[in-house]
Amino acid sequence: MPKKAAFHNLGCRVNAYETEAMLEQLKADGYEIVPFGTPADVCVVNTCTVTHIADRKSRQMLHRARELNPSAVVVAAGCYVEDAGEEILKDGTVDLIIGNHAKSQLSAILRLRESGETRAVYTEPIEAVREYEKIFISETEGRTRAFLKIQDGCNEFCSYCMIPYVRGRVRSRDADDIVKETAVLAAKGYAEIVLTGIHISSYGIDFDGRGSDSRLADAGEAKTNYRLLDLARRTAAVPGVKRIRFGSLEPGIMTEDFVRGLAEIPEICPQFHLSLQSGCDATLSRMKRHYTTAAYSEICGRLRAAFANPAITTDLIAGFPGETEEEFLATVEFVRSLHFAKTHVFKYSRRKGTRADKMPDQVPDHLKKTRSDVLIALDAESRHRYAESFTGKTVEVLFEEREAKDGLFINTGHTREALDAVLKGPEDLTGCVMQCHVREVLPDGTVSVEDSQGILAK
Repeated sequence: MPKKAAFHNLGCRVNAYETEAMLEQLKADGYEIVPFGTPADVCVVNTCTVTHIADRKSRQMLHRARELNPSAVVVAAGCYVEDAGEEILKDGTVDLIIGNHAKSQLSAILRLRESGETRAVYTEPIEAVREYEKIFISETEGRTRAFLKIQDGCNEFCSYCMIPYVRGRVRSRDADDIVKETAVLAAKGYAEIVLTGIHISSYGIDFDGRGSDSRLADAGEAKTNYRLLDLARRTAAVPGVKRIRFGSLEPGIMTEDFVRGLAEIPEICPQFHLSLQSGCDATLSRMKRHYTTAAYSEICGRLRAAFANPAITTDLIAGFPGETEEEFLATVEFVRSLHFAKTHVFKYSRRKGTRADKMPDQVPDHLKKTRSDVLIALDAESRHRYAESFTGKTVEVLFEEREAKDGLFINTGHTREALDAVLKGPEDLTGCVMQCHVREVLPDGTVSVEDSQGILAK
């Protein structure tokens, strides 16, 4: 009988991509992949450490893996591992520790263990890692869109963030390798490719030649990242690719040249996630974010001039150290003025080793929650308002899932602007790209659509 392996992923899209890649390694080695929580010979938990809650979830899932499979090899991989180190070996829950640079070696490490190797820790100082780890996927969950990792690491060192300490410095993937993987995915039916990474705005800055991220307060002075723009053009040109979408981008990369270049690529989805974090310049300065609210607002205007009603989405941190009531209210007013399509709100989480952890005037938890609740309510209003702006208009929908009910199919998918969409009808539209008419916006912000011009692609 083949050995069985189970995986559980925590955290970001990069982690999800790497979990898929590790899963493919074990499948190629003959393992049967089973759901996490069922009997398995190997249990892999790909951990996260972006907040203290992520740390707790990582510990909980490792303990759960051991409880459910007492005799299994329990593998702890990823960011929490980089921060916690060998401490997680002490209670006997974990058998193997694999750092972020060694995920491509999972299969080989397990074979070594079977041959009698007693080494349990496969990590090294992450700041010393300078080469992009060769890791890839040929398929992913679902058949409509695929996340494709193009770089790792971050050089920014925002004062609240652990990521540079657990992911290391910027390491970019070879463009030819990215295009090859795009072609493999497109040939298998993935119509949308999402370019993702830890800090994709920095893609290529570790290469020779042109390619620069911008860390200037005045975004108008920033240099266009030609490497990322060229990569977008090349991936968009791969046969079978209908859409290219970016993961999170830094505001400063959105120069006039960069935005103009993106607008010339028909496959680019007009949805841009630009991390804001705060709408107050004083708070942004303490966060070590390299832009001002004025520059950020200018960038949003630039995108709206180049694209028809683009979705601008963002992240916000509530209760950053030193955030006064006046600073918070400034954030509320700024966020209200920008009409975001979606906002992800996080309560500030202290992370040992970061500059913000040592800052005075830490905000009490009850205030963090109060401020977070205000921003979440503001997001609900803004999100619904943005969806309503499409009522009566035609949108392109990529359908991803369907549910059969009462003799009909309830097809769900998303628009180029990343709006959730639903269409009820006699056909299973999974994998289809269609032009649809928006009838109404449902209470949860989903747009209810009807067929407008038939199936464009399948």
